[in-house]
Amino acid sequence: MDKIIYLDNAATTKTSPEALAAMLPYFSEHYGNASTIYRLGAESKKAVTEARDTIAKSLGAESPEIYFTAGGSEADNWALIAAAESYEGKGKHIITSAVEHHAVLHTCRYLEKRGYEVTYVGVDEKGILKVEELKKAIRPDTILISVMFANNEIGTLQPVAEIGEIARKKSILFHTDAVQAYGHVPINVDDLHIDMLSASAHKLHGPKGVGFLYIRKGVKIRSFIHGGAQERGRRAGTENVPGIVGFGAAVKAAFEGMEEHSAKIQKLRDYLTEKVLNEVPFCRLNGDREKRLPNNINFSFDFIEGESLLMMLDMKGICASSGSACTSGSLDPSHVLLAIGLPHERAHGSLRLTLSEENTLDEMDYVADAIKEIVDRLRQMSPLYEDFIKRRN
Repeated sequence: MDKIIYLDNAATTKTSPEALAAMLPYFSEHYGNASTIYRLGAESKKAVTEARDTIAKSLGAESPEIYFTAGGSEADNWALIAAAESYEGKGKHIITSAVEHHAVLHTCRYLEKRGYEVTYVGVDEKGILKVEELKKAIRPDTILISVMFANNEIGTLQPVAEIGEIARKKSILFHTDAVQAYGHVPINVDDLHIDMLSASAHKLHGPKGVGFLYIRKGVKIRSFIHGGAQERGRRAGTENVPGIVGFGAAVKAAFEGMEEHSAKIQKLRDYLTEKVLNEVPFCRLNGDREKRLPNNINFSFDFIEGESLLMMLDMKGICASSGSACTSGSLDPSHVLLAIGLPHERAHGSLRLTLSEENTLDEMDYVADAIKEIVDRLRQMSPLYEDFIKRRN
């Protein structure tokens, strides 16, 4: 097939025509610095304000509660480090989950080296946080709970409302990494008792290099980047006006068509899932079957290596991944798959497929057939599979 079939939208999405068209004038015509007071700069500032308003409205938040960043990883780092520093007078204990993105996990490791204590709450076999374990982990010196909204590898949606309510009753800050969920499922920060939320534009057809951190009014966390008065003194640096404008346009399109797009993508997701599970033996779906992102599929195939599968899919024009894009160069099995109880050998044989509204039913048939063919070919070369068949017979 000459056409590329793109099924790695959890890694990044194609910038939408709406976002690109909105951005272009701010590279050449309205190029003023948004922090200046003359007319050219005022045009940029107005555009930034409009994008901030659009994003705030999408969350049920207020515009001053949205702070633009260079992406989701920066927003996660800011939320955890600044909250830890600002509230260390109350305590130095943080709770997170064992399946967080590395932007959270590595930041927690950094904080541990600086004297903070972190509890990593486990998940069940579907990747859902063990809420009772979280409750037991809370201490008088717990200052922050950080649990992702939806897992970037297996797509499982976490019980965010329940976690938020627990945190609120205990007067503990609650942060959620919503990078994969924002723009794909409805989120209201008040209903869910969220104090801080991270998101990134390039996960919902916006440009790369721009994100935001929602900080609830009254949450007193320190600045993360120093050097200027941008973002009301909390995040220094000249505003990425084209990126912010593109983010706003992408958010508007995502939320206006969310229900329609989700229904279409979910139908394709379920069709491909059933076809692969029915036609490829010794295969399992990872994550919760129902409580998952509409576009996410994660399979594990016994007796094969995921990297070989990815390379052979690429030869057929199919873009996929074996897990998080941020760890694609690692030889270690996914920490998420290990956390849900998969043995190392099965975790190594994983495949993540993440769809968009541009995918078609014909593509799903092609992908399913390609997976079936490649998995069979790889197993024929596997001595482990050969021994398994001999023992079975």
